[in-house]
Amino acid sequence: MPILYTTKASATGGRAGRAVSENGVLDVTLTVPKELGGDGATGTNPEQLFAAGYSACFLGALKFVAGQQKVKIPEDAKVTATVGIGPRADGGGFGIEVSLAVHIPGMDKAEAEKLAAAAHIVCPYSHALRTSTEVPVTVA
Repeated sequence: MPILYTTKASATGGRAGRAVSENGVLDVTLTVPKELGGDGATGTNPEQLFAAGYSACFLGALKFVAGQQKVKIPEDAKVTATVGIGPRADGGGFGIEVSLAVHIPGMDKAEAEKLAAAAHIVCPYSHALRTSTEVPVTVA
């Protein structure tokens, strides 16, 4: 596939550290949620960042497929991604679960469901999760 855009972000300190994008626009303090043994300090975590990225990307995909079908998505349309983390049943580590809620004010539910189904095919986050995209890991 031809890559149209590439970016990088790095984290230091793990779940209790800092994450920064290569251009410095994203620069966040990472904290561990109380539910995972943290102290509840102010900050964000990987699950919140994943939820934010996925919801934004899915809404972009929704607007893309709507545009192809000459359908207007209102400015107050919203996608909410819910991301949960917990121990895997195999005992080998942790897993995540993700669900999406699409809200398109003023649109018939059946039409919104069709657009959401089409967006789920187009959205790269959805595609990666659905196809178990290979992620190479290298050690520098």
